[in-house]
Amino acid sequence: MFEVRIHGRGGQGVVTGAEMLSVAAFFEGHHAQAFPSFGSERTGAPVIAFCRIADHEIRLREPVLNPNCLIVQDPTLFRVVDVFAGLQPDGYLLINSNKRLADLNISEGVNRLPPGHTVIVPATEFAMKHVGRPVPNAGLLGAFAALTRFVQFDSVQRAIEEAFPGKIGAANIAAAMEANAFVLSQPAAS
Repeated sequence: MFEVRIHGRGGQGVVTGAEMLSVAAFFEGHHAQAFPSFGSERTGAPVIAFCRIADHEIRLREPVLNPNCLIVQDPTLFRVVDVFAGLQPDGYLLINSNKRLADLNISEGVNRLPPGHTVIVPATEFAMKHVGRPVPNAGLLGAFAALTRFVQFDSVQRAIEEAFPGKIGAANIAAAMEANAFVLSQPAAS
């Protein structure tokens, strides 16, 4: 089973991102589930969503405590929440930011991961460019496909199209494509 925990803030599409990831996995014949964990239900409040992907029926319903991958939609959460809690030693870390890794002051957590398992992607910039709103979820799913290769980009694209038909879907797909290409262009990801 591959488990993903997504950290973000209300209004960033955290829950929708987890749902789209589970749909992408489903398109590839996997069993999948996605669900959120809310604190204060308001824009800007910390939000966590979970996604499990497996080749067999998933009966677990509790939060993901030992993720194989962390997706961090808002890097300010590193100062508020123990984002690294339970991350598998061979796990992946995908961060939405336009800063350098050294500027985020998380080297202790990152250094525990294998080389090439941490990527920073300016997904909010890609969303603003293509969607016109600061919702990095689709871009991060495109980056997830490139980083982990656990789902194919075509499946991510289909999941985005299903969640957002028409022009909004096309704009989100463009953001996801740019993020996917960005990760693939990184030396450790190619």
